[in-house]
Amino acid sequence: MSIELIVLDVDGTLTDGKITYTQNGDEIKSFSVKDGLAIASWIRLGKHVAIITGRTSKIVERRANELGIEYFYQGIHNKEEVLQSLLEKLNLSMENVATAGDDLNDYSMLKASKFAFVPSDASIYVQEIAYDVLVNRGGEGAVREMIEKLIQLEGLEEQYLKLWY
Repeated sequence: MSIELIVLDVDGTLTDGKITYTQNGDEIKSFSVKDGLAIASWIRLGKHVAIITGRTSKIVERRANELGIEYFYQGIHNKEEVLQSLLEKLNLSMENVATAGDDLNDYSMLKASKFAFVPSDASIYVQEIAYDVLVNRGGEGAVREMIEKLIQLEGLEEQYLKLWY
């Protein structure tokens, strides 16, 4: 077994799920730098990262670009369908993917994945089908926790740490 791809939801997973609008109508989101460092490290290990999100946001596009996330899908209604298409493109199977999401619109994607991770504040319905309910909340290091669990599962601790010393 080798996890080659992680697929991430955004709102409630990479963020705390809050959407703030300024008086001018601009959208504000906050991302954890801890999640970002782990994502960048995963990519530096030669692994893939995808974002599949139901909403459309320039802020999320900017964050994906900053982190070097190669596969980025916005405005997606059927996340599992997009995931299956990406797996075909990368010549991977569900055995090679780990997913993270927090709500009902992630349900089918999470259910299809053997390694489905959900933040501690995820919907109880996705918690019930998860491989692992994380200790951290969405936007507060849940993705980092997931990646570090995968690093341990894959036996990549030494390579992961060597990226930074």
